[in-house]
Amino acid sequence: METMSEPSTVPGPSPEVERQRRQALRRHKAFVTALLGVAAAIFLACSWWQTQPGGAPAWVGYVRAAAEAGMVGGLADWFAVTALFRHPLGIPIPHTALIPRKKDQLGTALSGFVGENFLNPQLITEKVAGAQVPEKIGAWLSQEDNAAIVSREVGRFTGKAVRAIDPADAEAIINSQFIARLAEPEWGPHAGRMLQGLIDDGKTEPVVEAIITWTRERVGGAEDTIVSLIDERMPQWAPRFARDLVGERVYREVVAFLEDIDNDPDHEARHGIRRFIAQLADDLQHDPTMIARVESIKDDIMGSRAVRGAGASIWQAVSQALIDAAEDPDSLLRAKVREMCVHWGKRIQSDPELRASLDRRITGAVRFLAENYSGEVTAIISETVHRWDAREASDKIELMVGKDLQFIRLNGTIVGALAGLVIYTVNQILFGA
Repeated sequence: METMSEPSTVPGPSPEVERQRRQALRRHKAFVTALLGVAAAIFLACSWWQTQPGGAPAWVGYVRAAAEAGMVGGLADWFAVTALFRHPLGIPIPHTALIPRKKDQLGTALSGFVGENFLNPQLITEKVAGAQVPEKIGAWLSQEDNAAIVSREVGRFTGKAVRAIDPADAEAIINSQFIARLAEPEWGPHAGRMLQGLIDDGKTEPVVEAIITWTRERVGGAEDTIVSLIDERMPQWAPRFARDLVGERVYREVVAFLEDIDNDPDHEARHGIRRFIAQLADDLQHDPTMIARVESIKDDIMGSRAVRGAGASIWQAVSQALIDAAEDPDSLLRAKVREMCVHWGKRIQSDPELRASLDRRITGAVRFLAENYSGEVTAIISETVHRWDAREASDKIELMVGKDLQFIRLNGTIVGALAGLVIYTVNQILFGA
């Protein structure tokens, strides 16, 4: 775990941007330093000229005074700018290298400044309340193009979220929360109660019809099989034609019997099927033997390879379906998101009560966050600055603002020269040469 005493790398721009900034900073430093050198050269040249036999013209004094003052002003501002980031000329003069030495205090001060002026609960709540956020959200969402943007981003987020889920974790959840829970209760009583409910609601008649229809279809296509089966059961001494006649007669009787059942809604066979279903519902609920038999079937099903691998198969199918729907602009999911955005955008615009409710919720949430978490947010600033390496932080800050600070040196040189010229001129006017 990183401690406060362990310096961390100061975040910064990309290497290419940093290279460009360093080049710009060097150019500005070189230009301002060259200007200071020009002032020094002019001062020395004027001083030399004035010491020559016969002296120098009067205007040389004005130039010399301007160059001297410009040189002093440039040097003073060079010292001030340099003292922010390092010791001038490497000399540890008091109150220099301010940023490296005062880094932690600056971080604390910046943290307090942000907390007092930007994350103040009253101030930020007033700003949010006056920003008419619900109206802007409604106007933005009601536009089809913006709804498409939301739909696209929701799809992108959904696809990434689904891909980020570990299939093994998803399979474990499906197995533990769905498949395992499916095997926990006894199936017999539940199935019996469901069947009893269908009987009470009169919903089992389709089952009766399905049984009769299925039986007729099977018997209708099994004439040869039935006749052959009866023929095999007849005594071997019986004549061949007698066996064929018996088989055909039995088959016709069976077909006629099934036709009677099919045509007579009140046929006794139908009542028999209904009694069988009712008895099955009762046995599933109360007969220990039937319940045990169903449990045995359940154990076989739940222990089968198909069920054991169902979690992986289910997740693979569901996840792929979600990803396809999320990434397809024409999918039902994306279309519904677009429709909801437009619908809610128009509703927010047309419903004053909804806008007022949203405004209260937004401002309430902002106030809650500002009152309870502004300290944590501002603490990030101070803690981050505290972890920075002092020299690296100073270098990064100079890289960000150093180019602009060079204009202070430039202005110091120019303003100093003008001030020196004015002072020298006033002195000449008042006291003469």
